[in-house]
Amino acid sequence: MKVETIPPNLFDLIQLDPYLDPFKGEICRRYTVFQETLNKIEKCGGIDKFTSGYKEFGLHVQSDGSVTCMEWAPGADSIALVGDFNNWDQQANVYTKGEFGRFTLSIPPSEDGTCRIKHGSKLKTAVTKDGKTTLKLSPWATYVTRPTDSVVYHQEMYNPPTRVELTDNHPVRPKSLRIYEAHVGISSPEGKVNTYRAFADDVIPRIARQGYNCIQLMAVMEHVYYASFGYQVTSFFGASRKGLIISRCGTPDDLRYLVNKAHSLGLVILLDVVHSHASKNILDGLNEWDGTTDCYFHGSARGYHSQWDSRLFDYTKIEVLRFLLSNLRWWIDEYGFDGFRFDGVTSMIYHSHGLSDDFAGGYPMYFGLNADSDSIVYLTLANHFLHKKYPFVITIAEEVSGMPALCRPVEEGGQGFDYRLAMAIPDMWIKILKHEQDENWDLSKIVHTLEDRRYLESHVAYAESHDQALVGDKTLAFWMMDKEMYEFMSCLSPLTPIIERGLALHKEIRLLTMALGGEAWLNFIGNEFGHPEWLDFPREGNGESFHYARRQFNLADDQMLRYKFLNEWDRSMNLLEEKHGFLHKGNAYVSWKHQGDKVIVFERGPLIFIFNFHHEKSFADYKVGVNYANEFSIALCSDDEKYGGHSRVNATSKYHTFNSGYAERSHHVCVYIPSRTVLVLEPSSTHTSPL
Repeated sequence: MKVETIPPNLFDLIQLDPYLDPFKGEICRRYTVFQETLNKIEKCGGIDKFTSGYKEFGLHVQSDGSVTCMEWAPGADSIALVGDFNNWDQQANVYTKGEFGRFTLSIPPSEDGTCRIKHGSKLKTAVTKDGKTTLKLSPWATYVTRPTDSVVYHQEMYNPPTRVELTDNHPVRPKSLRIYEAHVGISSPEGKVNTYRAFADDVIPRIARQGYNCIQLMAVMEHVYYASFGYQVTSFFGASRKGLIISRCGTPDDLRYLVNKAHSLGLVILLDVVHSHASKNILDGLNEWDGTTDCYFHGSARGYHSQWDSRLFDYTKIEVLRFLLSNLRWWIDEYGFDGFRFDGVTSMIYHSHGLSDDFAGGYPMYFGLNADSDSIVYLTLANHFLHKKYPFVITIAEEVSGMPALCRPVEEGGQGFDYRLAMAIPDMWIKILKHEQDENWDLSKIVHTLEDRRYLESHVAYAESHDQALVGDKTLAFWMMDKEMYEFMSCLSPLTPIIERGLALHKEIRLLTMALGGEAWLNFIGNEFGHPEWLDFPREGNGESFHYARRQFNLADDQMLRYKFLNEWDRSMNLLEEKHGFLHKGNAYVSWKHQGDKVIVFERGPLIFIFNFHHEKSFADYKVGVNYANEFSIALCSDDEKYGGHSRVNATSKYHTFNSGYAERSHHVCVYIPSRTVLVLEPSSTHTSPL
């Protein structure tokens, strides 16, 4: 009988959540498979060598000018390297087939000692299976581009005489993450694909000024279809060049320049990594790389994602693990990224991919037959390696089901993520805005959704997702203000009831979500100032237009437009968090939810947050419970003129505590709280909250 390995700190996990006790056996089984996989990796030379696959596989120019090549193509009969350098002759440079499906090739230098494959040369790998030869891209290709006469990409030799060096060390890992989610291609006000260098010079300083300390960069891994938002990856080691004829993001060195700029301003930078699936493209993707339907993927129906129309990895294959783990290491070592947001984790960890699942089955659902152990073990392995190798690394899971221990240490039997996205929150806000008037909002349900997360598993809160910005849906600002944004966002135009409501609720929704919804905060590019309209990538259906594939930062900079108010509010939110660090100071304590008054009050860190969502009622001398005696000042008020408010609250007001308790707190203060306003109080004197 097989003996399961017990995670060394499993008892800590069970103490944290006793409901996991009946599932200790499955937790131990998963941990055992994880340990067995580690042992297999050790037999392959150890995890350091194993995760350095990019140093062996693919094409490598040596110091003497020769080129060494290695590929794993177990189903292929033969492969050859073709390109400009050999006039595309499929017989000139044929690989030697070795053991375990590996093919090797060595190309000597030219007579003058230089590399025969010049910088910028176009390359393909000719893969032959059962007499049929297909020109493919190496899975390890680090630079691919689209030619002007074809939609199929080719590999390009990237070996410039000089390289941009990574100049700055990784910044200190922030205690509180304030994340700016960005897409380089859409980051220009102009109708074009923006570049890495322009983003670095123009956008990153904006992000730093706004008070964010982290950039989460989307759509960097090379993807042929621009409108896929970067989630149909074709080349896993290639930095997206957005190979459209009109413009390009830039070279690998330009991406290094971008990371250097972020680090120089103290910002950590995360990569949106897609290891949950891959594009099914054959000619310029991983699909059928060796002439078979499996290789990197499951060859059966399990290898296809019906909704995403993509291929699914077989995480039990040792070479697939080498490829994916090396890919993670590549982005850190080669480009200096500080961590990853893992896309599609829910799809990975369930055989059903979460499709049509309501995730209401309780704990048996997480540890039953629908859970995909192979994927869970891979994610555990990835986090184990990353956190051991790189103590600064940050990992975030895009996961909606609430899988227990996903964000607990591997030593406890968890999967080792630092954060998971609080995905129910943006869904809640969009549903409310679509179907309910704000006077009918159920505050108890809103607070419950914001607080409904696993204890001591950190979550990233966000009020709206990037998907909601896409054509077919709307951002929060557009849901609330819609077409009036076209005519009444000028400070010279009348402040209509719709614009007034939209500005007020936009501020309240974002701060409530930030302060109550998690242990980190995320904003998608442009939403900080209520970017109008929608996001629509160039495609056949819109005439390949870039008009909606851009971010109009000029709107926030124009002092005659009301977007400036939302932009300034966003900055003040971040600076408040930077000053007090309330995101990492434990859970909030909600002391008051009054449905009739539409008022929510809670404490987090030393701050008192008071939200009045009532559409018309303001309250004088409103009693607010606090848990310690002090004098309080206004730290933030959404009704200030600089945020587009009516200045109904005196910014210099002081609030003294009364000794009589209220709302199950030991003391109370009385405040004036106008309608559709949030007031944040901070202690005037130094005091550490008992919370």
